[in-house]
Amino acid sequence: MSPELAARFAALVSARDVLDADAAKPKLSEPRGLYRGKAALVLTPRSTEEVAAIVRLAHETGTVVVPQGGNTGLVGGQTPDGSGEAILLSTAKLDRIREVDAEGDLMVVEAGVTLARAQDAAAEVGRLFPLSLGSEGTCTVGGNVATNAGGTAVLAYGNTRDLVLGVEAVLPDGRIWNGLRRLRKDNTGYDLKHLFIGSEGSLGIVTAVVLKLFPAPRETATAFVGLASPHAALELFRIARAHAGPALTGCEIIPRIGIEFALKHLDGARDPLAEPHPWNLLLELSSPLSVGLAATMEAILEEGFSKDILQDATIAASGDQAAAFWRIRMGLSEVQGHEGGSIKHDVSVPLGSVAVFIEEATAAVEAHAPGARVVAFGHLGDGNIHFNVSQPVGADKATFLAGWDAMNRVAHAVVHAHHGSVAAEHGVGRLKRNLLREVKTDVELDLMRMVKKALDPKGLFNPGVILEETQS
Repeated sequence: MSPELAARFAALVSARDVLDADAAKPKLSEPRGLYRGKAALVLTPRSTEEVAAIVRLAHETGTVVVPQGGNTGLVGGQTPDGSGEAILLSTAKLDRIREVDAEGDLMVVEAGVTLARAQDAAAEVGRLFPLSLGSEGTCTVGGNVATNAGGTAVLAYGNTRDLVLGVEAVLPDGRIWNGLRRLRKDNTGYDLKHLFIGSEGSLGIVTAVVLKLFPAPRETATAFVGLASPHAALELFRIARAHAGPALTGCEIIPRIGIEFALKHLDGARDPLAEPHPWNLLLELSSPLSVGLAATMEAILEEGFSKDILQDATIAASGDQAAAFWRIRMGLSEVQGHEGGSIKHDVSVPLGSVAVFIEEATAAVEAHAPGARVVAFGHLGDGNIHFNVSQPVGADKATFLAGWDAMNRVAHAVVHAHHGSVAAEHGVGRLKRNLLREVKTDVELDLMRMVKKALDPKGLFNPGVILEETQS
């Protein structure tokens, strides 16, 4: 980029919002270090109008724009390439909570608001924003929307797509689309917000959203259960769903190796059960009503024991104990990093296939890489398993990670056999772009390219993310 053009871009924001090399460096690589890029400039605009001005100049001059939220994504969708020609546009300073409407059960927040702040703002008025992720302290609402984030509450509340009423976005030509509608029903043609939810910044930059809120829970019951197998976990889920219905708001499967990693690497972590078990299930019931959830949880566990499904269980006696259970679950991604290289698979299969998938994929991986340690955990209740593979003890990390693609083929072959998805909740980004042909038909890919071409004919928004580059 010429100094003259760089100066024109820089003039569109305050001088403090043009990051120097030291401040920009953390934004140029993704958390696992799989993608490291360069940028001509890193800009942090503070308003939708400033975003639009940057994009208009980019459209005029043929400059690539890579949007970024909290930089917690795990598929490289927020990282520029190595050319150094792109503008990295961070939405981190679009951080206003514009409105919280308790009566309307909604709030309007800008893209740079962290998920934890959004949750807190809802709680302050006695409401719940249910999206919950391990990275919620740093990930942003805009990034959640761009990736259609899932998390631990999908079972009860759905993905991000299900929690969004309206979207404000800057289009690739610099126009602002104000779609911040608050209607629960609006059947007036194409629902355009869904183009941007899950598009990973390839069709527009989300600058603000209207989010759905829910009544805050008045009662919660949390249990940590020991089981012999994923099949037993699936059986207990079915029992819990039959007893609790929509009050079942969390159902997370955790293997013993995950507990061991947590005990080893999470400060203050304690084993919830007296004896180790091959598998564990974290169950949560919650309701905005006082309906005796403790008794319901006891009934679930009693039936599980009577059918020899459970080996052991404990019900949290306090909020602190429940938080300790959840800390183990939320820390599973973090603790794997302390065990060397980890090849991660964010996959989903039909619910009835989850247990068989875990067993078959584990056997396939262990045959492919003897000594590799499978850490399969996650959202049992919606079929989304984080099927991660840690390197063998004492192995060379770089050598192990060099086998990423081969490991993918082994694990994904089992996913395909069960008619699943290789990108359940983390998105496609750059990491999984070449995998789409395995799960999408030619018709689907053509439709996606047509949408991209219609909204971004110059191919300047996040080229190479989701689809192959189309820049002209």
